[in-house]
Amino acid sequence: MLDKQDFSAHCRVSVLYAILDYCQQPIEELWEAMSQETNEREPRESMEFDVVIVGGGPSGLSAAIRLMQLGQETGQDVTVCVVEKGSEIGAHILSGAVLETRALDELIPDWKEKGAPLNTPAGDDTFLMLTEKKSIKLPTPPQMNNHGNYIISLGNFCRWLGEQAEGLGAEIYPGFAAAEVLYNDDGSVKGIATGDMGLQKDGSPGPNFEPGMELHAKYTIFGEGCRGSLTKILFEKFDLNKDADPQTFGLGIKELWEVDPARHKPGAIIHTTGWPLDTSTYGGSFIYHLEDNQVAVGFVVGLDYENPHLSPFEEFQRFKTHPAIRPTFEDGRRISYGARALNEGGAQALPTLTFPGGLLVGCTAGFLNVPKIKGTHTAMKSGMLAAEAIFGALGMDNTEDSDVAFASYTTRIKDSWVWKELWKVRNIRPSFRWGFWPALVYSAIDTYLFMGKAPWTLHTRHHDHENLKKASDCEKIDYPKPDGIVSFDRNSSVFLSATSHDENEPCHLILGDDNVPTAINLANFDGPEQRFCPAGVYEFIDDEASGKRVLQINSQNCVHCKTCDIKDPTQNINWVVPQGASGPNYPNM
Repeated sequence: MLDKQDFSAHCRVSVLYAILDYCQQPIEELWEAMSQETNEREPRESMEFDVVIVGGGPSGLSAAIRLMQLGQETGQDVTVCVVEKGSEIGAHILSGAVLETRALDELIPDWKEKGAPLNTPAGDDTFLMLTEKKSIKLPTPPQMNNHGNYIISLGNFCRWLGEQAEGLGAEIYPGFAAAEVLYNDDGSVKGIATGDMGLQKDGSPGPNFEPGMELHAKYTIFGEGCRGSLTKILFEKFDLNKDADPQTFGLGIKELWEVDPARHKPGAIIHTTGWPLDTSTYGGSFIYHLEDNQVAVGFVVGLDYENPHLSPFEEFQRFKTHPAIRPTFEDGRRISYGARALNEGGAQALPTLTFPGGLLVGCTAGFLNVPKIKGTHTAMKSGMLAAEAIFGALGMDNTEDSDVAFASYTTRIKDSWVWKELWKVRNIRPSFRWGFWPALVYSAIDTYLFMGKAPWTLHTRHHDHENLKKASDCEKIDYPKPDGIVSFDRNSSVFLSATSHDENEPCHLILGDDNVPTAINLANFDGPEQRFCPAGVYEFIDDEASGKRVLQINSQNCVHCKTCDIKDPTQNINWVVPQGASGPNYPNM
């Protein structure tokens, strides 16, 4: 078993190998000098913690901070480890984002003095309904009132939260992907194992191979974000979704621009609905004016859409050409690009939150408030409540009392403002299955007449991938070519995400059956993979050897949005974590 100093050295060596391999420099001599071990698979080393947290997002970092705060307040020593698959905290974080500070005020009341990167107070809210050529200003729904909020880079905010957690004594290890759930003999969660480093395409150890680490804990917090790869396994093993509606998702695509100072309005917030989406497809846009002449623009498409010809990426690019939108970005410069799936199921889709040895926080559970278009504050609060429940359990000598304290997490959520907030808006997103106009009318009634207290609850009955219709039953969509001014292609966009995967590492997009993409997806749905992926990972090509169309997976392009794992109509694609530190490296997103 390694101590903390050994593990830190292990981290540094592994990162060094990854850098050297990326640069394609020979490392055999360095390997011989730094280690006498062979490249054969060795038993994994392990470390013990009180709490292991999977994911360095708002929920996981808030949990770490709260645990360390409680330890300091009570004089109790508590060991906390956070593992993050991104190359650094914030590297894989992408959101709009407008932050409501309610949870932050509770967690770190003096956040201003501590230098939290909240630099742009929210200004005027504008809500537009777009037609193809015109825009109509609508009353801003009360949930979207941003008075007192801040426009932020969520990645930079998480970097700051990471600094606060480390300052309190939590250990944070970026660049190490949690690849496996570990279990005790009684079936309870024992912790996680990080993925092996330095594997070759066929899965065999390469010359820079380093086995993963086992991180054991009394309790493990899973805060992987939307559609967590380990959380999927836990859902199945512990049947966590048995009392919940099917989760529904959206795909959010975002760009960061530097615009003409004459067109920059710090604090301005614009949301749109309507064009370019049809009335049967849920979605909309956001435009947030940050500091330094920067503007964040994004587009969200509900992944319960029916038409397999629809491309969320092309819809986003087309949106920017609208006469009411285009002027903001003309003469500007794109700085960054990225995409991420988000939970839209609301309170009805929340799974069972605890299971033996572990619990779920943040977007991996689904705490996003969809009508408010915010989930950071609820994610943070869920992490704080998880920390308080776990800390109480750690202090119990009696196993039965400890289990009761740990299970109190669910009660704490139900008694908190998080649950009240989500329950109040529970009916709005499900109403859009009726179509845009009926949903708009219903949402107004639910909001203004019933004040979120309607005596009924609407439900989602189908998973997103089940809603896709056959291509022959749907109208094709003729998307315009990008103009290179405000609209662009996928490859140039992915370049701006700074995505990097080792060309020799195993593919992390696993097909259950290699024949399904052509035999079913291409034949029945016109290969929707090539359109629902916002990064150009999937393309159908002519195979000279067989003379047939085959699916080519360009996994090096993957920005880790998880859309393929969600929307694949045959659920044949399984997204698993790639080698640690792979993926996008979002700056200021």
